[in-house]
Amino acid sequence: MTLRQDPSRASPPHADGKAALVWYATIVAIGLNLRPLLTSISPLMATIRHDTALSFSGASLLTSLPVVAMGLGAFGTGWLARRLGETRGVALGLVAIAAAVGARAVAASGVALMLTAVAAGAGVAAIQALLPAVMKQRFAHRVPLAMGLFSASIMGGGGLGASLSPLVAHAGASWHGALAIWALPAVAALGLWLGINRGKGANRAQAAAHASTQNHAHVPVWRKRRAWTLGLHFGLVNGGYTSLVAWLPAYYQQHGASVEASGSLLAAMTVFQAASALLLPLAAARFTDRRPWLIAGLCAQWIGVAGLAAWPEAAPLLWVAAAGAGLGGTFSVTLVTALDHSGDHRIAARLVAFVQGLGFVIAALAPLVAGRVRDLSGSFTAAWVMLAVSITAMIVLTLAFSPRSYGRWLGIHGPGALDAA
Repeated sequence: MTLRQDPSRASPPHADGKAALVWYATIVAIGLNLRPLLTSISPLMATIRHDTALSFSGASLLTSLPVVAMGLGAFGTGWLARRLGETRGVALGLVAIAAAVGARAVAASGVALMLTAVAAGAGVAAIQALLPAVMKQRFAHRVPLAMGLFSASIMGGGGLGASLSPLVAHAGASWHGALAIWALPAVAALGLWLGINRGKGANRAQAAAHASTQNHAHVPVWRKRRAWTLGLHFGLVNGGYTSLVAWLPAYYQQHGASVEASGSLLAAMTVFQAASALLLPLAAARFTDRRPWLIAGLCAQWIGVAGLAAWPEAAPLLWVAAAGAGLGGTFSVTLVTALDHSGDHRIAARLVAFVQGLGFVIAALAPLVAGRVRDLSGSFTAAWVMLAVSITAMIVLTLAFSPRSYGRWLGIHGPGALDAA
């Protein structure tokens, strides 16, 4: 009797060795492009506002609009995957980022910048929703490593965007060039992506996977309660990130810190985020049950936020390190947990797309809620307490993510359900 391997879980013939390293390098190159479009704006905001006559509320849209586009755009990636496939969908996302960010070289008005923000955010949505499905297919038994590299590179790219853009603006005497230069790494990542996916072999593998999963590809994920709970979980994690990015410097400036010192705390948080985004999923890789690792990340985040609220001046670096490590690690492991819910990479892709769609919409609203709480209370302390309460609720919610519940909660049995063994 001939045994047939499930194509959705099979690695390519040369997945090990040099070919695997090329794939990992390409994943990192793509991830580095998903946050500079956001973080390159903030350090140059005063100059941009002066030249474009944007109000503070209008300028805030340059960072909130891409996040909203990431969320809403993720809901349409199922259609994109069916029409073009994951490989072409990721390529289209990179094209959108490169074109939108490159257009900032000539964007002379606030409206034009907002249009580039929406277009780039839509490109990010396509990549964040479709690339995990490719990783699930290519690295079925090494998803935590691939996802850890991807998540760490996303956060590292955000740090690069914030730190290098002012230097480029100073060297070229132009904020336009400092924003547009981030199109170059997107073009480079596109070249790598097309290079590793060229030829008929990759197309045959994708076609075989499509044929093998046709019966399961149309699971109505949005009707599943687990999809909503995972989306809420992911959204509140990223809501903590967007709230800290928006208000952490202002909080410490109110406590007497300089602009440079408060900015360095935000940069330090990014470093700990990237490290934890890689290391926590690797630590969880040998365990089917991801809950202890999710709870560990949430506890670290809780300690950081509670420290900010109660003892802000006692050990600020410790608090931002704990919060950053918790945010980065939980980001990665939450996506790994979503991918774990099905051995069928197409179902997993639909679930991850929904989780990110809901999650990024929540994340876009979180800084607005935190800012409103600050206005009502007169202090950011109340906002940090609000975050601590939401983290506590997420710890309780995490207990529901038992591996034995994956098939039952999603209504998938047989080939699509996770083999708990």
